[in-house]
Amino acid sequence: MPDSPFSCVLWDVDGTIADATPGIFPRLMEVLASFGQPAPDPASLSRWVGPPMYESFQSLAGLSATQAEDALVRYRTLAARDGYAASVDIYPGVPDVIRAVAAAGIPQATASTKPENQVRAILEHNDLLGLFAAVSGARSGTIGRSDSKSDVVGWAMERLRAAGVDTSKPVLVGDRYHDVDGAAEHGIPVIFAEWGFGDPSEGDAAAFRVEDADALRTLLLP
Repeated sequence: MPDSPFSCVLWDVDGTIADATPGIFPRLMEVLASFGQPAPDPASLSRWVGPPMYESFQSLAGLSATQAEDALVRYRTLAARDGYAASVDIYPGVPDVIRAVAAAGIPQATASTKPENQVRAILEHNDLLGLFAAVSGARSGTIGRSDSKSDVVGWAMERLRAAGVDTSKPVLVGDRYHDVDGAAEHGIPVIFAEWGFGDPSEGDAAAFRVEDADALRTLLLP
């Protein structure tokens, strides 16, 4: 076993591995405009990144549950048209950390509320997919319900165990309070990535904080 305090590493995607906002924001504004909604204030756009989009269409845009279902269908149609990996930037140094963790023999999984097919597309486009023992995301095509962070963390752990991974000392790397709260439901500590979209206070209950990829690598592979 490598010299690490963790037996496996779970990763959030949006705001932790990838910055998908160059694609998310134009699609979001197009969908909201189709409902006669004004474009969100630029300062508030980051609130849309991380939580399930179905939830945000209701809590942030004030759409009804039925409207939110329709909005999500429209949003996913635009995402499929554009290509899931299009306009996605990868945070500097993060792929190097993922490769180093894999090289050390520590299994990794995603735990993202982004649809699973989109997660796979982003990882594959950036030559990272083969470094993950499991990919867990929202179940694409499931409209009318919201797969929570706790859900996708649970699925990630199930898939890791099914692959024979030691899950006795897991950790999740994320950037929003949803990551902290969702992981806590499984007793999993969180490393709060300060380069993401969360307000600093969202990491108050996290076990650790890291300001950049180098600090993360040192924590995962001391």
